[in-house]
Amino acid sequence: VQLQASGGGLVQAGGSLRLSCAASGSISSIDIMGWYRQAPGKQRELVAVISKGGSTNYADSVKGRFTISRDNAKNTVNLQMNSLKPEDTAVYYCNVRRLLTNYWGRGTQVTVSS
Repeated sequence: VQLQASGGGLVQAGGSLRLSCAASGSISSIDIMGWYRQAPGKQRELVAVISKGGSTNYADSVKGRFTISRDNAKNTVNLQMNSLKPEDTAVYYCNVRRLLTNYWGRGTQVTVSS
């Protein structure tokens, strides 16, 4: 499975960004799709995940501000990020789980200035 993410960038606090990730290759039986992030000096953490059936799980820090969605036909997962805060600054990684194996994208930088 190959993952291609896009949509990162620099935005002011209070602004919005949309991340997108497309899966290709052996894409049958993809179960969970989601986003993680890693800030400098910190561990990688879950941001939001979504199951094939549409069930979602969000980190408490992003609830009410971020929305995850997926298109099963296109094998894409998106993360709409609103009301961004400087503490959201991190490298964001797309992740999918297929047959109990996790696959990671290369990461896209999101920087929120105060």
